[in-house]
Amino acid sequence: MNLIIPMAGRGTRLRPQTLSTPKPLIEIAGATIIQRIVDLVVKESTIKINHVGFILEKEDVEIEAMLQKLAKKNNLAHKVFYQGLPKGTAHAIYSAKSLLSGPILIVFADTIFETKLNLSADSDGCIFVKEVEDPRAYGVVKTNSQGYITDFIEKPTQPVSNLAIVGIYFFKNGQKLLNEIKLILDSKTIEKGEFQLTTALENLKNKNLKFTPHIINKWLDFGTPETLLASHQELLKTQTLEYKDFENTTIKPPCFIASGVVIKNSQIGPNVSIGRDTIITSSIISDTIIQSNCNIDGVNLKNSIIGKFVEYTPNAKQVNLGDYSTLKK
Repeated sequence: MNLIIPMAGRGTRLRPQTLSTPKPLIEIAGATIIQRIVDLVVKESTIKINHVGFILEKEDVEIEAMLQKLAKKNNLAHKVFYQGLPKGTAHAIYSAKSLLSGPILIVFADTIFETKLNLSADSDGCIFVKEVEDPRAYGVVKTNSQGYITDFIEKPTQPVSNLAIVGIYFFKNGQKLLNEIKLILDSKTIEKGEFQLTTALENLKNKNLKFTPHIINKWLDFGTPETLLASHQELLKTQTLEYKDFENTTIKPPCFIASGVVIKNSQIGPNVSIGRDTIITSSIISDTIIQSNCNIDGVNLKNSIIGKFVEYTPNAKQVNLGDYSTLKK
C-alpha cells in the first residue's frame, strides 16, 4: 500500500511558530509531528506500507533530507512532490498522482490520532472521523442505517452531523480517486474557494462507491496555539520520562527535557517540553513548549510557546515567540 502525506499547508493559525518552521516539523516533546504520524501509521496499519509520498509546497533541501531519513527509519521507499500554489486538498493530493494506484492511505500532517488502522475490505474506502461538539470548522459525514456514508459536507454552517473528518482516508482503488480529482480540476469545480477532497468523495459516492466511517479513539489537533498546548499535555502523559538533577531546580512531571539542556535555580513543570541545548536560569515555567537552542532567564511563564534560537528575559506571564526572536529588558 502507498501512504500519501500532504504537508504543504502554511499553518497560518499557528503563527508565528510556522513563519520559519512548517507545522509538521514543529517538535513536540522530543519528536516532530510528522515523525509521530509516520511512526504511528506504520505501526498500526493492518496493511503493509511500502512507499510514502510527502507533498510539500516547494523544494526545500533541509526538509527533504529529514523526510528521507524518516522514511529510511521506517523501511519505506519515499518520494517528494510539490503542490506549488495552495489550491485545496484535492489539488494537493493530485500532486502525488504517480502514487494514486492500488490501495492508498492519505494522512494529512496536522493531527496525531490514536486508533488501530483497521482498513476494511468490505467497502470502497474508509473515512476516519471523530465526534466533535462544533463541526463548523471541519468537513463532516452523514451515515445511513446500514453504516455507509451518505453525504460529505465541507465546513457546514448548519448542524448536520457531529462526525468530523480528521484527515485520514483509505481507498481500496487509488486510480478511481485520481480519475475523479482530475475531473474536478478539469471542470474547475471549486467549493469555498478551493478544490476540495470532499467534492471528490461526494462524487464517488454518487457513482455508487461505498464508504464507511471509522470513529477514532483520540484526536490531537495542532492547528492553533491553544490546541497545540493542549495536545502537548496529552502526549506527555503517554511518554516514559526520566530527568537528571539540575542545579537548585525542581522538576514537576510530566516534562520532556532534551539532551544538552542546562537549568539552574528554576521550577519547571508540569507539562513543559524543553528542546536540546536550551539554557534556563532563575525561572518558573509550566504548561509551555520551548524549542531548541534558547536562552531563557528570569521568567515566570505559563501556557506559552517559544520557538528555536530565542533569547528571552522579560517577566511576562504568557507569550508566543517565533524562531530567532530576541526580547530583553
